[in-house]
Amino acid sequence: MKLSFRDIEPFVRKPNPQARVILVYGPDNGLIKERASMMGKTIIADLNDPFNAVTLSAGQIAEDPARLSDEANSISMMGGDRLIRIEDATDKLTPHIKTYLENPSQSTLTIIEAGELSTRSSLRKLCESAKNAAAVPCYIEDERDVSRFIRTELHNQKINIENDALTWLAANIAGDRARVRAELEKLITYKYNDNSPVTIEDVTACCGEAGALALDDLINAVASNNPERAIKTYNKLNEEGVPFIVILRSIQNHFIRLHSTRAYIDNGLSIEEATKKLSPPLFFKAKPAFQAQLSRWRLNSISRVLERLNTLEAQCKSTGAPIETLCAQTVLAISKMRG
Repeated sequence: MKLSFRDIEPFVRKPNPQARVILVYGPDNGLIKERASMMGKTIIADLNDPFNAVTLSAGQIAEDPARLSDEANSISMMGGDRLIRIEDATDKLTPHIKTYLENPSQSTLTIIEAGELSTRSSLRKLCESAKNAAAVPCYIEDERDVSRFIRTELHNQKINIENDALTWLAANIAGDRARVRAELEKLITYKYNDNSPVTIEDVTACCGEAGALALDDLINAVASNNPERAIKTYNKLNEEGVPFIVILRSIQNHFIRLHSTRAYIDNGLSIEEATKKLSPPLFFKAKPAFQAQLSRWRLNSISRVLERLNTLEAQCKSTGAPIETLCAQTVLAISKMRG
């Protein structure tokens, strides 16, 4: 089964019982883990249940192809349905899953966790096309998606958040669902027994670390043509273990916003009028730098930057590509470009 975007969340909350194998894949590892756990808990309450749950690696199945079928058809000592989770999956798993899907267990749900898979992936194609399997993509969420998630999670805790605080927080913690949840947990703890809305001072006080400020520094250094500060900040993020895809998406999102705003200006709007059309709106402290960058960059130059970032992403998905080096070279090249 191939899920449309609007079908993903309902499916995660209540998987289609016809899908005996579910592939969860994408660049957002935190979201993969979260969705796999949510679907697993529709089968068993405790994901570590020693009788009804088992976790296998793709390597274990490759070494012993009968292992998946044996585990899936085992009868639980305690009764009830069983859950199998397969981690670190690649296309090498495809023939084993294809064989299993010919006669899958109706009392066992198998959830496969994989990284980013292209449209050419045989494992992804199999799970999208099979009637008794499904593929759940987990892509990096943009600021608007993260904003909705933050507001919903805080609402569930009976916590309100001011718009400026929400805008800042979404922009600074987007990139990985696990990181978003970790920062929200800190914020919820920080606001314990405090009935006042979350303010910008609250979020900067307890969510200002974890690479968020450094990401802002990197984006502004790149867009403000400051190569020395850009490469220094990039190296800092790299040392802190911030994933390449988070850095890439952050720069891409910034230049996409510059591109749309610059287009409005070229069509006759003032910088102020064009900036107001951004959604989500600019955090007020970021506004002066953003508007200065609008004066520096022209539309065709921004388009070249976005093309270069797309090329970087494609290069880094190639086997053996030196990701850190390619990314550093691109950061330097863009920060040296004339707008």
